[in-house]
Amino acid sequence: METIFQQLLDNLQHITWLEVIAVVFGIISVFCSKANSVWVYPTGLVSTGIYAYMLALDDFKLYGEATLNVYYFVMSVYGWYHWTRKKGQEDTVTVSWTSKQEMLIAIAISVVGWGIFYYLLSNYSASDVPIFDAFVSATACSGMWLLARRKIENWIFLNISNLVAIPLFVHKKLVLTAVLTVILFVVAIYGYLNWKKIYRQSLASGH
Repeated sequence: METIFQQLLDNLQHITWLEVIAVVFGIISVFCSKANSVWVYPTGLVSTGIYAYMLALDDFKLYGEATLNVYYFVMSVYGWYHWTRKKGQEDTVTVSWTSKQEMLIAIAISVVGWGIFYYLLSNYSASDVPIFDAFVSATACSGMWLLARRKIENWIFLNISNLVAIPLFVHKKLVLTAVLTVILFVVAIYGYLNWKKIYRQSLASGH
């Protein structure tokens, strides 16, 4: 018990203001996502921008996660546009279930992405956790793509990623980020249930 407590204190000493800011905006972003609010994207841009820089530093060497946050940043811009654009006289893009084709694409992104990330991290970086870093990044890529298209299953892919990311961040002494990821995991469960409710309500209202 004393060893675990000492490890926790040691991890807390590694907290920086940069991580605190990234975590705060990350929490705001995920709650906006759960509420189906477009503010998920501008707040997410702040968090992912910081993490893209921070995780690539020599202190952490989480190059897959850093690249993932660059992808998050780009997809946040795309998602922001996709959520707010109009299709003629129709409403903005609404919450819906993933089609069979979209699910196959999401799975392909996860599997192929895992292989590509692992190859790159193993051969062209100093990463000491290429398998796990690659898996977290690939499954999160699928989830973010589905989120941008407002598909309910995005929460499933994101939580698969979160589940593996939690011990990965603890290993790297990113204790606040690990706590954030636990929060993301819990909120994603509620987000999944909430989006199902939103979808049922949209069907009932004829939209």
